[in-house]
Amino acid sequence: MRRKTFITVLVCLLFAGGLFAQRGDVYQRSKEYDPPTDSLVLKKLSQWQDLKFGVLFHWGIYSVPGIMESWYLCVDDWIKRDTTRTYQQYKDWYWGLSKQFNPVKFDPDQWANAMKDAGMKYVIFTTKHHDGFCMFDSKYTDYSIAKDGPFKDNPKRDVAKYVFDSFRKQNFMIGAYFSKPDWHSQYYWWDVYPTGNRNVNYDINKYPWRWQQFTKFVHNQVEELMTRYGSMDILWLDGGQVNKENHQDIDMPGLAKMARSHQPGLLMVDRTIHGPYENYQTPENQIPDKQLTFPWESCITLSDSWGWNPHPKYKTPAKVVNMIVEIVAKGGCLVLGVGPTPEGLIEPEGVARLHQIGQWMHANGKAIYNTRPTADYHSGNTWFTADKNGKTRYAIYTVGDGETLPSSISWEGNVPKKGSKMICLKTGKSMKWKANGNTVNIVLPKGLKNESLALAFEVK
Repeated sequence: MRRKTFITVLVCLLFAGGLFAQRGDVYQRSKEYDPPTDSLVLKKLSQWQDLKFGVLFHWGIYSVPGIMESWYLCVDDWIKRDTTRTYQQYKDWYWGLSKQFNPVKFDPDQWANAMKDAGMKYVIFTTKHHDGFCMFDSKYTDYSIAKDGPFKDNPKRDVAKYVFDSFRKQNFMIGAYFSKPDWHSQYYWWDVYPTGNRNVNYDINKYPWRWQQFTKFVHNQVEELMTRYGSMDILWLDGGQVNKENHQDIDMPGLAKMARSHQPGLLMVDRTIHGPYENYQTPENQIPDKQLTFPWESCITLSDSWGWNPHPKYKTPAKVVNMIVEIVAKGGCLVLGVGPTPEGLIEPEGVARLHQIGQWMHANGKAIYNTRPTADYHSGNTWFTADKNGKTRYAIYTVGDGETLPSSISWEGNVPKKGSKMICLKTGKSMKWKANGNTVNIVLPKGLKNESLALAFEVK
């Protein structure tokens, strides 16, 4: 079977299996939270909480055929792989995609401009996923876009540098996603033994030297990211199976100390691992049922997959806006997953949807950015946020897909101060309101756009 035909068949099989819609690798968030004690980390954490909306880029060799990132290399029960090849043949094919990855249209300024237009304020870029393919020029492996494949001779081969630089120019907070496990490394998946599930495939106690080498490898690559790519705000660590309790200790205290020696105040996000190195929690593709009192971030995709795929099912701008509203009212941030194409661009349909999201964010941003949650945060279709001064309250009435903005709205609680003006953020005009006990009623003027509506008012 010719390679191009095989890829087409493979992608069809993967979509038929529904793996873009439901994944089995989603970890549950931690049930507890330990606040950091470092004053610089606390300051950075507060700054990050003000931003509310960011982007997470998954981009790697999996983007070439447009399949799910890394996980088909694994043998977990939920994986449904193509059956026309043996497991070893599949691994060889997958890792060999590096020879085809040639993003000659790579334009990080286009990415940064599109995300700024969407109203985003911070970026997380995947420097290495579990498959081990580095999107930065690491001297500790040749398995990287800068050394393995046709892009290695391109002036922009160290793509992480150009991504981070482009987003710094737009004043984004900068974060690096980094996978703790590395399935390409002989220090993690040693080919002396079969590669079963997502975990290390040899007995660490029997081969301590090999695990020590892997730990050193992880620390060395993280140090590269912390020393060669400018100021860094967030180190977003994925691969929760690599942790001390699971007998895969990579010396997180030492790694954090080293990283912060180069980047003081660095936020450490050791996902799903409760303790001092999970500075904020990251529920994946979900929004918590209730308001949370500690820092957190929902990581949710714009389409139906983290990376690019050839037939994306995009969420509507209204759905994304309403997710932002609910998340912020519950005290969190949203990082939206966007997958660049194999050529290195954000595709036009994605850019168009991001633009529509940004139109709402730029008009109503006062109700989102720099806000803090309120104790009484939800009533029917209306969500509430507050300025840091505690006096100005924002009410955001959400209009979902297929719904219509009514002629009047009401909510319970959050009663405006007597004589307070009710201002529509988008138009800057006052609206008539009345309070009947704990119920607030507002008559909406004609001509408002059929979209979620943000109002500002003062409370006692």
